[in-house]
Amino acid sequence: MLKSLVIHHVALIDHAELEFSEGLNVLTGETGSGKSVILDSIDFVLGAKADKSMVRAGERDCYVRAEFLTDDREIFRLLEEMDIEAEDSLIVSRRLTEDGRSTLKLNGCTVTAAMLRRVTSRLVDVHGQSEHFFLLKESNQLKLLDSIAGAPVSEKKNAVAEQLSKRKEILSELRLIGGDEGERSRRMDILRYQIDEIGRVSPKVGEDETLNALRTRYRSAEKILEGLNGAREELVADGGGTDAVRSARRSVASLEKYDSRCEELSERLDAAAAELDDIAGRLEEFIAELDVDEREVERVETRYDEIKALKKKYGGSVESALAFAQQAEEEYRLLENSGERYRELTDELQTTEKALFAACCALTDERKRAAESFTKRVTDELVTLNIPSARFEVQFDEESFDDVGKATAEGLGGVRFLFSANKGEPLKELGKIISGGEMSRFMLAVKAQLSTAGGIGTYLFDEIDAGIGGKTARVVAEKFAKIAKNVQLIAVTHLAQIAAFADTSLVIEKKEIGAKTVTTIREAAGRERLAELARLIGGESEHVLAHARDLIEEATAYKNSL
Repeated sequence: MLKSLVIHHVALIDHAELEFSEGLNVLTGETGSGKSVILDSIDFVLGAKADKSMVRAGERDCYVRAEFLTDDREIFRLLEEMDIEAEDSLIVSRRLTEDGRSTLKLNGCTVTAAMLRRVTSRLVDVHGQSEHFFLLKESNQLKLLDSIAGAPVSEKKNAVAEQLSKRKEILSELRLIGGDEGERSRRMDILRYQIDEIGRVSPKVGEDETLNALRTRYRSAEKILEGLNGAREELVADGGGTDAVRSARRSVASLEKYDSRCEELSERLDAAAAELDDIAGRLEEFIAELDVDEREVERVETRYDEIKALKKKYGGSVESALAFAQQAEEEYRLLENSGERYRELTDELQTTEKALFAACCALTDERKRAAESFTKRVTDELVTLNIPSARFEVQFDEESFDDVGKATAEGLGGVRFLFSANKGEPLKELGKIISGGEMSRFMLAVKAQLSTAGGIGTYLFDEIDAGIGGKTARVVAEKFAKIAKNVQLIAVTHLAQIAAFADTSLVIEKKEIGAKTVTTIREAAGRERLAELARLIGGESEHVLAHARDLIEEATAYKNSL
């Protein structure tokens, strides 16, 4: 249920805080006082499309915060899926700036509009002119019908689910063994080709890396040889580095008899000459190693390209290609011996699909039995709601065995609610009903039969009393009271007969304060409530006040009798 609503800088409302109760909450006020702003604010915080014109003139943004109390497990599941902490109290808030940017939060966590609507669609159902109605969706019509039918339909749905599970297992195994003989033969040919292709190359793990290193070396061999040969020539050529060091050594050695320090220098030059000889030898070894046979270069390139092609086709690595080959071998062996199993599974599939179709038909029959009683009760309610020529039917889709592959856990085929308000007019789908008032009374008749339909905790009716009065208004008020025994109901009304049944009465007024026009909301009780009822009746005399008092007493007595 909706526990509280905070509205800040929305249209004519500067700031308002509303507290709602269980049962029937009624909003009243003069035409143009701002009742629609309350409804727009609720719609806004539930995730409806935002219009920046909602922001109060002169303000930078508007803000609406709603607190709900819920024990709906599906809502808890959705919150968990969104990684939002689930509590009995659910706080939804939304802020809209003057430039049209919107921020939405669930329990303090920022969410998208789509995420928000997944949750709020299970919290509040709004019924009013040009609104999205819960039961306009055929899937919701089916859910409503199933909830009315109760356990018998649940049992039939379980039978459908059981056959669906069997069919899924059979189809899974059939896909595994490759379908009919022609399909299996084609699949085996493909597998054989893939197995042989990988087998011909027989790559080893890590071989591609080794080959790539060789390719890099071979492709750079000419440049490396040029550099190595140049270095060798600088060392071993006549007058090169080695000769120069030895000549220097001889010059220094001839000076040892004059200065003993020259002996150390002579030894160092001798060692340097030996080191240069060793380096020259290593250069000659490297040069010999790089004298690569062109056939070896071609072999490495070809092998590398073969492995690269396999990697591209079978997973991007040698490991994945080898794993693919192993799986293909296993599938090939399975297909080789699957002919008999395929025939067995085909027979099982045919038997299961017959059982599935029969289960779907049984489910539809159970729904039709429930629909017959349900449509009669709703039609009777509509007559009391001043639609004497009302007709209501549930249309079922035709079921054919050819469509058994389309069966779901909900059965085969769907339903549509058809309605006609006027004598001589054809039945139409709910979405094609023009009159919002008729739609609202239709919904009221439905909710009178099943006040918990769809798992919604709060129902909001916008001026359901349009075009009615007198005795019909009293009947509508009584319907509200019945529904409000099980769920929270918020209703906007202009009729005293309905307002008298309120458990919580909220009065909306428009006032001029200074240079601004503002909408105020207050809870009316006692004499204030009596005065508001008198205003709705049309006067302030003692006679009118007495009539208002009588309406409240009669409403209280009726509610106590429920």
